Amino acid sequence: MRARSVILYSVLRLLAFLVPFGLLMLFPIFRQNGWLIGLAAVFAALIGLSLSILFLTKPRAAVSEGIAERRAHRTKPTGAELDADVEDAANAAARGETDEP
Repeated sequence: MRARSVILYSVLRLLAFLVPFGLLMLFPIFRQNGWLIGLAAVFAALIGLSLSILFLTKPRAAVSEGIAERRAHRTKPTGAELDADVEDAANAAARGETDEP
């Protein structure tokens, strides 16, 4: 996985939250009470989520491709994968299924 794509996506996601939050904090109403600051944070999170879904498709795809490549190049299966294979084989044997067509 490329570190550049992960860092770029993370920075863009942070900006998608921080810019709306900063703009909301410019309004005097949001600076009066603590719970209104929290409300501004919730609004900024929803706006940032929407922006990232709409505009960050390519960076998100690059990060997910990097994760998929890293998993595909793994040579040694993990303990959980070995355990899942053993369980699958035991379930197939209990049902009387075989690997042959």
